[in-house]
Amino acid sequence: MSDTVYIRPVGLVSGPQSEHGNAIRLAGSMVYASRFAVILRRDGVVAERWLAAPDSMAEILGRLPDECAAEAETQWSNLALAQSPLELGARTIRLDQPQIMGILNATPDSFSDGGRFLDDREAGRDHAATMVEAGAAIIDIGGESTRPGAKALWEGDEIDRIVPAIEACVGMGAAVSIDTRKAAVMEAALAAGAHLVNDVSGLAYDPRSAEVVAQAGCPVVLMHAPGADGDDLHHGGEYSNVVFDVFDALRERRDAALSAGIEARNILLDPGIGFGKSLADNLALMNALPLFHALGHPLLLGVSRKRMIGALSNEAGAGERLGGSVALAVKGMDAGVQIIRVHDVAETVQARNVWRGLRDAALTDFADLPG
Repeated sequence: MSDTVYIRPVGLVSGPQSEHGNAIRLAGSMVYASRFAVILRRDGVVAERWLAAPDSMAEILGRLPDECAAEAETQWSNLALAQSPLELGARTIRLDQPQIMGILNATPDSFSDGGRFLDDREAGRDHAATMVEAGAAIIDIGGESTRPGAKALWEGDEIDRIVPAIEACVGMGAAVSIDTRKAAVMEAALAAGAHLVNDVSGLAYDPRSAEVVAQAGCPVVLMHAPGADGDDLHHGGEYSNVVFDVFDALRERRDAALSAGIEARNILLDPGIGFGKSLADNLALMNALPLFHALGHPLLLGVSRKRMIGALSNEAGAGERLGGSVALAVKGMDAGVQIIRVHDVAETVQARNVWRGLRDAALTDFADLPG
């Protein structure tokens, strides 16, 4: 018999005063949580589910089997853990508010830009500069398409694509992330000045990748994809419960990274929306995003222009998904996600700024309290 426990925030509020202080600040973000589902899963099936508030959590955790007690206490502590800033070159990226990561594709077959930034490197530099000026905290550069059906790319070609883009972005003072799953590409990117590795395979694809990241001492994003250890990231997307299964898989990849010598403070997690997941799976994960703070690391969310938006809007094409992209980005902000990866930086930054204004105002609004 195998028991696992999950503490999922299910009641989010704009400020602690609305709950007379009986709320926690979720992962050091601008989001507060006042009610939690404590879920006991036995042999893959939910066996018990209790509701708790901060002042009743200790009593609820006391009902868990002894073998789950330490994990439950860790998750409860993690939910209130303030995440440290990312130090990316000369830039310090604070994680106490949502930060925007801008996407720069150096690929010929990107679903969103059709390869125009690979064919015209000057246009790529201009686009990166525009994203930085619009408020992107990080520029994420990728040279290999990860869309469904895309073929794996030889690492030499990938390096040729990404190094000039990295050098250009570093030259303009941008914080740079490299979107790759290959150790040789990571090494070349870091040598060119990249500051963060964003691995869609969660360091599972290339046996050397964890060693490269550990030796570099750089931050790394571990994303969930069911086919992470093969060429097709989307293969094998079958789940008994997608939320719990992705949570468990991310915990496993996190633990493997720690065992490889990567420091906990350098690990970020991404649930991998759209990678080997159905529309129903993606919606379930979006609604469950606050749960993933229980793993104790900053979260990255990549939902920009993805197919789930088209599926919910009369099959709108990639270039017609701005409204849906911003809606999902704001959903991530409401869940306390620290980094939102997007194509449309200016629009998402504007949405973030308005969202933050509402949050700031909520913290100083005591009009609904007596006396």
